[in-house]
Amino acid sequence: MSHYAPHAVLFDLDGTLLDTIGDLAEGANRMLAELDRPLRSQEEIHSFVGKGIPNLVARCMTENARATAAEIDHAVAVFRRHYAEVNGQSTRIYPGVLETLEALRGQGRKLAVVTNKAEAFTLPLLQRMKIDDYFDVVVSGDTLTVKKPDPAVLHHACTLLDISPCEGLMIGDSANDALAARGAGMPVLLVSYGYSEGVPVDTIECDGLLSTAIEVLDHIIPR
Repeated sequence: MSHYAPHAVLFDLDGTLLDTIGDLAEGANRMLAELDRPLRSQEEIHSFVGKGIPNLVARCMTENARATAAEIDHAVAVFRRHYAEVNGQSTRIYPGVLETLEALRGQGRKLAVVTNKAEAFTLPLLQRMKIDDYFDVVVSGDTLTVKKPDPAVLHHACTLLDISPCEGLMIGDSANDALAARGAGMPVLLVSYGYSEGVPVDTIECDGLLSTAIEVLDHIIPR
């Protein structure tokens, strides 16, 4: 098992800290219903999550169907309207997350969220789940012009945290997180309970797998 002494721990949001699939599925199916498109199962939508709202909407619209770029752009606006209404209603904090955040803060480590979710949904969700105070920095999917897997988002988070990437540790659930961390020169651990866009998480190159969030602590050298 690899062990680290990070100055800061950076977390993905959906599928890592929070189980948001119920709200995402509800928002997506409200959108599809309004647009007179076939509804999607939660399992399908589960596999669409990871690269941000435009990608989620495009896959909902075009999987086994056709949609123009203009139709997808309109659908994104419809989704955002519906998702704003349900964001946080059925979201749950994954087991062990609160204990992990408490322990890391108790060790004096900085914490950040780096997510592909838009800021308009990220910040209210963190507040509604009452975990916003744990984080020194939040980098959302529209903070920059790029998203994970682009390492620029992790570089930006590190700049705000006043650390070098090698002094951070990324915790995520998908190849987006692993590739961003690899590109930034940061170690990365992946949780096995997340979304990962339908890709088996044990096939993704990373520095270790976690079956629960609390196992993060097993990889960190106590101060």
